[in-house]
Amino acid sequence: MILYPAIDILQGRAVRLLYGKRDAVTDYGDPVECARRWVDAGAKILHVVDLSGAFGEASGFDKVVERIAKLGVPVQSGGGLRSMEEIHRRFRAGADRVVLGTVCVEHPEILYEAVEKYGSRIVAGIDAKDGRLAVRGWTEIVDKDAFEFGCEAKALGVTDAVFTDVGRDGAMTGVNLADTVKMGETGLNVIASGGIRGIDDLRALRAQGVYGAILGRVIYTGMIDLAAAIEEM
Repeated sequence: MILYPAIDILQGRAVRLLYGKRDAVTDYGDPVECARRWVDAGAKILHVVDLSGAFGEASGFDKVVERIAKLGVPVQSGGGLRSMEEIHRRFRAGADRVVLGTVCVEHPEILYEAVEKYGSRIVAGIDAKDGRLAVRGWTEIVDKDAFEFGCEAKALGVTDAVFTDVGRDGAMTGVNLADTVKMGETGLNVIASGGIRGIDDLRALRAQGVYGAILGRVIYTGMIDLAAAIEEM
């Protein structure tokens, strides 16, 4: 199972949010320094998110991606991407894989075009609360079944998806194993996100054949030792 250390960037700082709420922020400092720490711990890929963009705010995110990409490991990046030009720009900044969330729901034709052009480098970001899709920085819940959407993304040619339980993100209350496994039944390679609180969650995910897991607050607080977890997984 692949582990993806998360670096969520808001107004130029590495942060963690509680339940994705804009006003529930913990600041962890310079994002490039955070990235360097996770690379030094053995990370083989980083998950870097533009929270400012996701909330519709201006950001200098691409410049940060460029600096992180120079650390020498692949970067998977999402947040605030609403057009093909923004997707192109994220790749030009140094991202190896791009995660598309809101745009997949609101403009599926852009998802189709992106997959046509970039293939498996496009990852679906499927964010859900109580089985319904959450969009626009998780500020809106839409009347769309998350698992049905996973099937549609797979049919379009998407191979991988980040599946986040919004109701658990940043809270370290335990991963939503049942829904993560259910999302895998769509045929997507599922990267679990949200609620992971310890190594036992990772072991449970791996035992169910889950493709990957994103680690956020749990590594920033030291509840999981990233180097040891990478070695075990």
